[in-house]
Amino acid sequence: MSPVRRGETLPIFNRIRVLRAERGMSRAQLAELIDVNPQTVGALERGDHYPSLDLAFRICDVFGLPVEAVFSRTEFTPLSTEFYRRHPKEA
Repeated sequence: MSPVRRGETLPIFNRIRVLRAERGMSRAQLAELIDVNPQTVGALERGDHYPSLDLAFRICDVFGLPVEAVFSRTEFTPLSTEFYRRHPKEA
């Protein structure tokens, strides 16, 4: 058993559902690409399961993003908030 247990003090948040939706990808399609079953993808998206380091890298490879863009110890803000905070609308 891992010495670090999942819980409220060390959660792992992810953007898998958002990234999948942006690409029009089903859970089954992502599951096939990362060699897991679709139920595992659902459990990851809900935060019921935390990925191994290997699985996290496989997920990030599919989306072409670094680990920190997909997984975090703190909750992600909505992508629209992050984008518009960096690029304020011109008056």
